[in-house]
Amino acid sequence: MIQNLSSAVLTVDQMYAADAAAIDGGISGITLMEEAGAAVARAIIRRWAPRPTIVLCGPGNNGGDGFVIARHLKKAGARDTQVALLGSVDRLKGDSRSMAEDWNGEILPLSPAVIKDRALIIDALFGAGLSRDIEGVVHATIEASNHARAVRVAVDIPSGIHGDTGLVLGTHFQGDLTVTFFRKKPGHLLYPGRSACGDIKVVDIGIPGSVLTQIAPKISENDPILWRNIFPSPTSSDHKYRRGHSLVVSGTTGSTGAARLAALAALRVGSGLVTVASPPEALQVNASHLTTVMTESFEDGDEFEQILHSRHRNAVLLGPGNGVTDGTRTRVLNALRNDAACVLDADALTVFSERRAELFGSIRAGCVMTPHDGEFSNLFGKPSPGHGKISIVRDAVHKCGAVLLLKGADTVVAAPDGRIAINSNAPPDLATAGTGDVLSGLIVGLLAQGMEPFEASCAACWIHGELGALAGPGLIAEDLPDVIPRVLRQFER
Repeated sequence: MIQNLSSAVLTVDQMYAADAAAIDGGISGITLMEEAGAAVARAIIRRWAPRPTIVLCGPGNNGGDGFVIARHLKKAGARDTQVALLGSVDRLKGDSRSMAEDWNGEILPLSPAVIKDRALIIDALFGAGLSRDIEGVVHATIEASNHARAVRVAVDIPSGIHGDTGLVLGTHFQGDLTVTFFRKKPGHLLYPGRSACGDIKVVDIGIPGSVLTQIAPKISENDPILWRNIFPSPTSSDHKYRRGHSLVVSGTTGSTGAARLAALAALRVGSGLVTVASPPEALQVNASHLTTVMTESFEDGDEFEQILHSRHRNAVLLGPGNGVTDGTRTRVLNALRNDAACVLDADALTVFSERRAELFGSIRAGCVMTPHDGEFSNLFGKPSPGHGKISIVRDAVHKCGAVLLLKGADTVVAAPDGRIAINSNAPPDLATAGTGDVLSGLIVGLLAQGMEPFEASCAACWIHGELGALAGPGLIAEDLPDVIPRVLRQFER
């Protein structure tokens, strides 16, 4: 279970369990539905003035929420509010049937025609529990909604988005706002679901937070609350040796920039000392560009091992610009036999594409792997269609035993103990050469200061996202290390 439950992300089944636990605790299902619908209506009223509205209701509890929303909007002054239902009222069951009977307006049959002249469209069709492709009249109605010149609001999650994976089931409703209940689901944070949601608002509907203890969620949205208490901050008694010594391995001449970016990030995030080690022919290039970062060179594996063991180097990064060579493979295996924490990125992963068992058999505690999608597929095979990012990463961690950070707009960090963090603050401006090297440098710098691999990876991801937001449009990777002090100051405040 994750330590801080305020950032918990619940699977669809876990959300059902939370509802059931609340009902077992004395809160009726109809009360939860009333609270959910009223909360969505309040969120809409706060943002938009009354306007011609259509509420698209499905045959389940999501549709029941829709009837409540329509009633509250009409009561608040949105008199031109209509409801369209998939199916008929006499086929509704339980609380949804009761809410439909409380609606005092006309109930239209669901069709694309109900979208005409509506300025607000509310999707209460299916929610997070949908597991099959949308088709037929629902498909046509959603497509009409997405092409309408209207504000679009999704209830729970846009219909057509799988709640656990964020994948699209046939088609999906495109929201400007999504209002969900109690906690987010993975589909709110994983692409393409995240882009379908628009703004996301989580509302309280009366489910007590204590139910999370029995649910024991292992997924969280990456947030400083997860790792703030163990984030390394210097004290008056610290000196550079206490703050760790990061070793960053460089490639040869012409491939040295990635290591320098990583080294500067490690230094900026607090590593007391940082050394860039490179082949002899690249030493002068690195030395001429670096001042506070030290440089060394190695000719062969024995010399590299000497560098690893000297001067208390307690965290090492291999891969960026290192080359897909036998030498890179040898250095990775040497590093994994060492006691230092280890970050493997880029070429340090690709070089094991045909020898993955050798790599996985050498992994030990303290190792972080940071592949992008291509490197991940080379090591673990191409994911099967329909498998979500979380299950894919969990399977990979089970195979390799390392903390795994699968990079992307929705970076997922997974630990061998089952914990998962989904990062959500990275702007698209970070999609440029070299920014991944900065991320790896942040991780190794935090590992050098004693953070555990999972927490160090989560903290580095969040800082990386904040760097991108502060540097803004037009950023290049060289901009990011200089912005780190600003992010750290904001974090401390």
